[in-house]
Amino acid sequence: FFIDNANDMTNAKSYGQKVVCTNPCGEQPLAPYSVCNLAAVNLAKMVNEKGQVDYDKLRDTVEVAIRLQDNVISATPYFMEENTIQALGERRIGLGVMGLADLLIKTGLVYGSEQGNVAVDKVFETIKLAAYRSSIEIAKEKGSFPFLNKKNGQANLAKRRKFIKSGFMKKMPKDIRDGVIEHGIRNSHLLTVAPTGSTGTMVGVATGLEPYFAFKYFRSGRLGKFIEVNAPIVDEYLKQITVITDEFNPTPELPEFFISAMELAPEAHADVQCIIQKHVDSSISKTVNAPKGYTVSQVQAVYERLHAGGAKGGTVYVDGSRDAQVLSLTNEENDVNELEVKTEEPKVVLVENIKPLQETNVNYGSEAGDTCPVCREGTVEELGGCNTCTSCGAQLK
Repeated sequence: FFIDNANDMTNAKSYGQKVVCTNPCGEQPLAPYSVCNLAAVNLAKMVNEKGQVDYDKLRDTVEVAIRLQDNVISATPYFMEENTIQALGERRIGLGVMGLADLLIKTGLVYGSEQGNVAVDKVFETIKLAAYRSSIEIAKEKGSFPFLNKKNGQANLAKRRKFIKSGFMKKMPKDIRDGVIEHGIRNSHLLTVAPTGSTGTMVGVATGLEPYFAFKYFRSGRLGKFIEVNAPIVDEYLKQITVITDEFNPTPELPEFFISAMELAPEAHADVQCIIQKHVDSSISKTVNAPKGYTVSQVQAVYERLHAGGAKGGTVYVDGSRDAQVLSLTNEENDVNELEVKTEEPKVVLVENIKPLQETNVNYGSEAGDTCPVCREGTVEELGGCNTCTSCGAQLK
């Protein structure tokens, strides 16, 4: 079974259960006592002055990142012996990205378009190959991850052959597969795509591999209920236009490659995720945004599309489907009563001796301290940056 919170692994294992666990956002499936070690390349910085992807710079950045993350594994103090054994045994890392939407905008490509998807495919293939070649080079210097060796630290060719026969490794170039057989590989897993919500926002780029939610929107945050956010890339574009035309226009009509998450078809969201999954050995955190009124059967079709395309997981979010949401196109509260929901007339049931309703002071809601409106049992607390129910685990805000 799956556990959302890695902190629950100890209890699960104590009952002798086989556990497959992910971190809260689902991009890193973990074995018992495994450790998440994540980083991200800022793809917005990988476009040169000519508006072209600088693949040499991207490869160099990935090589440095892999070595950095591998060093973090050795430098980290682990507080449980089980974590120490697992982390140092598999040396798992997860290099991801932020600013994919910025890269596409800067190269003049539309997110989700045929040409855009060709570029996305090449970018992530470059990241994949650079990461694996770098890990093999580090293995030459420092040795392979211990779980790939015999107990005495010697090379285990049988394990290495089994490693390169996995579905992901079968599609690797010959030099990488041969390199694993000859030298081993430093890390059992190398790639993932995390949300990078805080870090991406901090450096002013689109988070993770998401398109911009909008180019002007309101974010629910700790410093205020609704904070107006303007995408920095729009200001950057306006400055470029001003230089060309010598005239500043604060409200220009943006080109088609400034496409937002809500303008993109849900199927296009899913297809981009599946293209990237081909080049990611772990998993991906990605939201497929769907408009209000999206039906259950339509949501089902998106999940089926993700599964058919090879995605390991997925999230479909229908706009306005929660009583509170982090991102909004207006600074007003979302009203669930606005949703167009077809309902049947209730059937009248006569029951004798019904007791009158009792007044209570229970407050159902999504704020910390409220009673969970989903299970109506747990209390809402802020856990890991999300307002989460302590009973059913629903992330409410």
